[in-house]
Amino acid sequence: MSQTNLSVFYRQKRYIVFALITAVALVLPFITLDGNHFFLLSFDKKQLHLLFTTFDMQELYLMPFVLMLFFLTIFFVTTLGGRVWCGWSCPQTIFRVIFRDFIQTKLLGIRKSIQNKQKEPQEGYLLKRILAILLWTMLASLAASNFLWYFIPPEDFFQYLTNPLEHTIMYGFLLGITAFLVYDVVALKENFCVYICPYSRIQSALFDEHTLQTIYNEKRGGQIYNPQGIKLGSKPPLVTDDCTGCEACVRVCPTHIDIRKGMQLECINCLECADACTSVMAKLGKPSLITWTSSMAIEKDKKTNYLRFRTLAYMVALSLVLVGLFVMGSQKEYMLLNINRTSQLYKIADDSKRIENVYTFLFQNTDAKDHSYYFELSNSELKIEKPTEPFVLKAGQKVNKIVILSSSSDELSDETKNLPVNIKAFAVDEKEKIWVERKTIFIYPKKSEVKP
Repeated sequence: MSQTNLSVFYRQKRYIVFALITAVALVLPFITLDGNHFFLLSFDKKQLHLLFTTFDMQELYLMPFVLMLFFLTIFFVTTLGGRVWCGWSCPQTIFRVIFRDFIQTKLLGIRKSIQNKQKEPQEGYLLKRILAILLWTMLASLAASNFLWYFIPPEDFFQYLTNPLEHTIMYGFLLGITAFLVYDVVALKENFCVYICPYSRIQSALFDEHTLQTIYNEKRGGQIYNPQGIKLGSKPPLVTDDCTGCEACVRVCPTHIDIRKGMQLECINCLECADACTSVMAKLGKPSLITWTSSMAIEKDKKTNYLRFRTLAYMVALSLVLVGLFVMGSQKEYMLLNINRTSQLYKIADDSKRIENVYTFLFQNTDAKDHSYYFELSNSELKIEKPTEPFVLKAGQKVNKIVILSSSSDELSDETKNLPVNIKAFAVDEKEKIWVERKTIFIYPKKSEVKP
């Protein structure tokens, strides 16, 4: 690959990554399997959809695994590749590229070149500025809708849009997120990355000498800043220094830093400066002075070690969390059952011939389909008096059922007796797949308490 082609390599790759991330984020909420989404946290229906499996709110023990997986992945990627998330995947960066580089520069010509991000557009272009904000507002509303689709499924979202008075909370979030995105991208800009985003503050704790970063090769280019951070000049003093002092790397930086000063928390690893330097150096037949490498490789001329203790530790932690997530997810219950006894311990019925215990069974169908439910007892001495037939529950429906179990008074003894009861509840149509087991007790009175 020639140096000229390499000058746009990182930018082209970033744009491809941006397009892929945007396409996946937009399309994924519409992909379902048997009515289940890849990821959906529905507060409306009190459900978590994960990997096309639906979990009820009682099964939210999976959320800690999801959050741990997200943060551990970010930490692992940062330790390995620096702030690659910020420059290559963060929505903030993608939105700013769309607004600044595409709408303002390429489409409307408010900015003269994407190679100069330090210089703000000159006064004028009022109509174009308004048009740029309107165009971004439309895209921001789409981005806000896309965000909400992971909490309100699209099939419900578009239906709710037709009834604004009945869904004011959703409209409030939609308008609020849209307004924030407009303010963020148009006015706040990269100040969000520099001053607000907490990620920039913790990155230094995750870096080591093998972490890939955007680094200026001071050995080849020459010294621009002294160890105290004071600029010595735009061009290095020595004739043998390769840096030309053109400051193309400075002009193109979206966070307004000079990469030649060394690692700075404002750097988002977008590698725009590397592309700019590569283009300039290519004209001199030399490789770029700014590369995506480690300080170990630049300062000590040693090979970057990717499989070091820190990265291996994160890989082990990620593996454990993934295993935990899949193990816990595989234990999904397609129905839920809670059993509560009533305040009456027992009832003597049928002229002292039968002892009855009354329970409240809370059944819930957590499957995406309707099912008919019933239950059976492992205790042969007990009989189900009520309900006598299976009952139907719609998908997601809960119902309280009064259950009466009975036993012959022949089982009475001289002491009050608690009989352990094993109950297996199941969907009649899918008995092998959808079933749960619960335990309770059946209480017998003393023989002396039953009238002869």
